[in-house]
Amino acid sequence: MSLTLQDIGRIAHLARLQLSEPQAQAMQARLNGFFAIVEQMKAIDTSGVEPLAHPTAAIDPVALRLRPDVVSEPNQRAANQASAPAVEDGLFLVPKVIE
Repeated sequence: MSLTLQDIGRIAHLARLQLSEPQAQAMQARLNGFFAIVEQMKAIDTSGVEPLAHPTAAIDPVALRLRPDVVSEPNQRAANQASAPAVEDGLFLVPKVIE
């Protein structure tokens, strides 16, 4: 699939963009480059490849480097809620917006 300058003009119009001729040509080259990559990916036979739920699922023992889950700041709830118009039991009160 290849876009023409007319296609670029129509897309720019729909997006409410005003592109000069050099900008339109540059955009055409970029978008056609993206489409070329997609065509290359579509050409690969993936019939025997099982879909992954997560990209790291293909790696057997995944050792993720996670930091320890520790509290690093003191509780400042009262200070943070001091400027709130309405607070009750440590929660911000807001007007009801949905009936």
